[in-house]
Amino acid sequence: MVERFDRRTALAIGAGALASTPLWAQLTKPAAPALTDAFPGKRGMILQRTRAPLLETPIAAFDGALTDSPFTPNDRFFVRWHYDDIPLSVDVAAFRLKIGGAVKRALSLSLADIQALPQVEIAAVNQCSGNSRGLFAPRVPGAQWGNGAMGNALWTGVRLRDILERAGVAPGAVQVRFSGLDNPPGAAPDFAKALNLDRAMAADTIVAYGMNGTQLPLLNGFPLRLVVPGWFSTYWVKALDTVEVLTTPDTGYWMEKAYRIPTAPRASVVPGAKDFPTAPIGAMIPRAFFTRADATAVRGVALGGDAGVAKVEWSIDAGKSWRAAELGPDHGAYGFRRWAARLPAGSHTVAVRATNAKSATQTADPIWNPGGYMRNTIETAKVSIA
Repeated sequence: MVERFDRRTALAIGAGALASTPLWAQLTKPAAPALTDAFPGKRGMILQRTRAPLLETPIAAFDGALTDSPFTPNDRFFVRWHYDDIPLSVDVAAFRLKIGGAVKRALSLSLADIQALPQVEIAAVNQCSGNSRGLFAPRVPGAQWGNGAMGNALWTGVRLRDILERAGVAPGAVQVRFSGLDNPPGAAPDFAKALNLDRAMAADTIVAYGMNGTQLPLLNGFPLRLVVPGWFSTYWVKALDTVEVLTTPDTGYWMEKAYRIPTAPRASVVPGAKDFPTAPIGAMIPRAFFTRADATAVRGVALGGDAGVAKVEWSIDAGKSWRAAELGPDHGAYGFRRWAARLPAGSHTVAVRATNAKSATQTADPIWNPGGYMRNTIETAKVSIA
C-alpha cells in the first residue's frame, strides 16, 4: 500500500530534495531502443530519445499478481518532454504558481500556499497520446513507443478549482490554459494546453505535488503538474507554473495544430488520407495489456479510459467466445486494474479486451491515423499451457 503523507512532510521533502547537479549524461541515441539507468531517479528504462528525454517503461515493470499494488514505481515511470530546455533544478523557496487572465484577483502562490489548501488523492493512469505508436502500420512519424508510454500512480495535490475559486473566475470565461517551466527553442511555440472551463473545474482535476507517497520526480514534473484523470497526458502539464483563464478558445499551436485526431469513428482514417476533419485529442479509451503470458501465468493490467474498468475478458478462439478474467482490487475509476486468466491446457493464441463502465470496449481491427494516436486494438499473445 502506498504510504500517505501530510502537507508538512511533503513541503519538507520538496524543500530539501533539489541539488543543482546535471540531470542526465549526454547520450547518443542507439539504433534500437536500449535499457538505460543514466537518468537520475530512473532505472531500467527503454531509451527512445535522449534530448528531449523520452523514456519508456518496460512492460515487465507493470507485472504482478492480482493482489499486488497496481501503482507504477516512480523510478520506472515513463518520461516524455517536448523540448530540450527542461528544468534541471528548481528553487523551491522562490517558485510561484501564477494564476491570471480572466480572473478577479491575479495570484502568485508559493508551494506552501498551495499545500495549505485541502489535500486530495486520486489514482490515475498517465498515458501518452502516442502510446503504442510503434505498432501502427503503415508506420507513422514520431516516437516509436511500444506499450510502455504510460504509468499508474497515486497522485496527491489540491483541486484546481480550489485555486481558481480563490482567484475568482470572471464572467465569460470558457477555457483555462496551462504551461510550465520548460522553454521552447528560438521562435517555437511555448508548450501550452487548454481545458474547457467545466473540465478544469471538475472535482477530479488536480494540481499534484506528490506521486506514490513522495514528491514528484523532477523528470515527471516537479514541483507541480496538472493531473487530468481519464485524459491523455498531453494535458498533464509538467513543472506547471502558469494558469491563465481565457474568454475565447485557445488557438495556440498545441491546441490548433498538434495533438489532433480524426473525428471519424475510433479516430481512424485510410492510410495516407488528408484534409479530414479533426478535433483535439481528449479522453482515453479502454485497453487491456499482457504483462506476462507464459506457462506460469497469463495476466496483465487494464485501464478503462475515462471510466472504470467494468470487466476484462479473454478468448482463445479468435474472439468467437469470451470468458471473464479474474480482476484485482479496484483502486478507483481512473487507475490500472490487474487481471488474470486461467487457460486450459494446450497451445493457444489468447486475446484480451477491456470494457469500461460506459460500455466502451475494444475491437480486433486495427486503426490508423497520421499522429499514431488512440490505439486500443485487442492485444494477443501465444501461450502453451501444460
